[in-house]
Amino acid sequence: IVCADSDIDFAVNTASFGTFMHQGQICMCIGRVIVEESIAEEFAKRLAAKAANLPSGSPKEPSTVVGPLINDAAVMKVDNLVKDAVSKGAKLLAGGTFEGRVYRPTVLSGVTDKMRIYHEETFGPVASIITAKDEKDALRIANDTTYGLSAGVVTRDLSKAIFLAEGLEAGMVHVNDSPIDAESTVPFGGCKCSGQGREGG
Repeated sequence: IVCADSDIDFAVNTASFGTFMHQGQICMCIGRVIVEESIAEEFAKRLAAKAANLPSGSPKEPSTVVGPLINDAAVMKVDNLVKDAVSKGAKLLAGGTFEGRVYRPTVLSGVTDKMRIYHEETFGPVASIITAKDEKDALRIANDTTYGLSAGVVTRDLSKAIFLAEGLEAGMVHVNDSPIDAESTVPFGGCKCSGQGREGG
């Protein structure tokens, strides 16, 4: 969740890392970026610009940020989800193409609950931006899923961060950080269809 009071560049960097690290093939990667509407357009524009400039290709090249997906089936799944979203009204702001198993960093805006990508785990380098009216609406959208492993909140308002963290139906909530994080002293695990119980801690 990206709140309206956020530093947009910080939020963009956080979302980029959380979405595109390891091509989005991490269980804690960002599946959906929920942004308050007053900053949603500017956030989407900046994230798309960042995604378009992320080097993608062979992992043998030191400059590569986004490498290949694990297999051809993963590429087809990601591409089908992106095409489904675009066919139902999402705007493709960056990426949406692939070469071999390298799916270019992709940004979609205008994602709604009528699209498969809203409900299904992408497990690929795609940022699906959903606009929320305010933080309460953002919380509703965030919880409108069968998954509940890891979540993140970006805000400058501590009380808002606590409100959202306590309301999110996720095993772990990271404040001003991407969901890709694990602390050795904190139990790791999710809720809903993201597993049961905890490990570590």
